[in-house]
Amino acid sequence: MFVIPPEFFKVNRKHVLILNDVAWSIVEAKRGGHAKYVFTYVAPGHEPGRVDTMNSAAFQKARADGGLPMVRVHDLRHTFGQRLRDAGVSEEDRALLLGHAIEGMPRHYATSTVARLVEAANRVSRTRDRTTLLRVVNG
Repeated sequence: MFVIPPEFFKVNRKHVLILNDVAWSIVEAKRGGHAKYVFTYVAPGHEPGRVDTMNSAAFQKARADGGLPMVRVHDLRHTFGQRLRDAGVSEEDRALLLGHAIEGMPRHYATSTVARLVEAANRVSRTRDRTTLLRVVNG
């Protein structure tokens, strides 16, 4: 897991990012390539540095290399959320994994553990990929 500082999270609050085993293995495989950053990109004529934004030249290249040139960052987020739901992950745990703010009593009484959230994130690997037709049809 990672703690995302408020200045790097879109709603300016701390966020605990839970990774499933597949994502964690990718992070671990990238460690050590740079003294400070895990994910780096070398822009032509520049030194390796961190990837500053999600819709950067690095992301554009990764999309093209992966054969997914039309995929947006938010599409990946929607896919993760849908696959969490398909895996039977509770609404409260899905909200925490996706970084949604949970207001009210469910948050007070239904606090997750890190182990439970890691298990929930790992359930995504046991679902099959599918197109969300309802969203496509309804826009």
